[in-house]
Amino acid sequence: MSEPLKYRRILLKLSGEALMGDEDYGIDPKVIGRLADEILEVRKAGVEIGVVIGGGNIFRGAGLAAAGMDRVTGDHMGMLATVMNALAMQDAIEKRGGFARVMSALPIHDVAEDFIRRRAIRHIEKGRIVLFAAGIGNPFFTTDSAAALRAVEVGADLLLKATKVDGIYTADPAKHADATRYDHLTYDQVIERKLAVMDTAAIALCRDHRLPMVIYDMTVPGNLMRVMRGESIGTTVGTH
Repeated sequence: MSEPLKYRRILLKLSGEALMGDEDYGIDPKVIGRLADEILEVRKAGVEIGVVIGGGNIFRGAGLAAAGMDRVTGDHMGMLATVMNALAMQDAIEKRGGFARVMSALPIHDVAEDFIRRRAIRHIEKGRIVLFAAGIGNPFFTTDSAAALRAVEVGADLLLKATKVDGIYTADPAKHADATRYDHLTYDQVIERKLAVMDTAAIALCRDHRLPMVIYDMTVPGNLMRVMRGESIGTTVGTH
């Protein structure tokens, strides 16, 4: 490596909506291909990687519940959507010569391994990219909570949330032209100011385990590697 990287093991949280690209629904092959390229670039540089992908490009449990569906049923549909996205990312990574494993919190043995913490860590240690699917396997919890939980379970030293915005703002920058971006926040500031970047349970879990977070713009090529090098990209959330 030309320069040392700041992080040894990371958990990358990708939103399902991000996979849509310019499409109205589903997965844009160009977007998932570029993301796979960036993940493999970082892996080849020596970083161990776990990934959680949301399911909002296919189904969102909370949205289905708001439309009148039973919340538990809606959340289970959302979990299955994340399995589909994880399988698509596994395919994209393996087509590029990488090694990936999908581990599901819901048993679906024909398409994914069960999530077993020690097996997941072993996959990561062997250099495989582990795609954690089906959230935590329970309704009423988001994939943000799943990302925080899996990051803690596998001993990640950074949780990244890849979005379409370059960090956390004082208000929605798409609606408020005067919104300003934070370079750094504490976990408690995110919760107290009700900054809708991740759900409160996920933020609290990271706070309790002193797991730093970076929220960055995934639409800019090369940003993932820039974060690994310690460059100031997006917004950092930490203890102080």
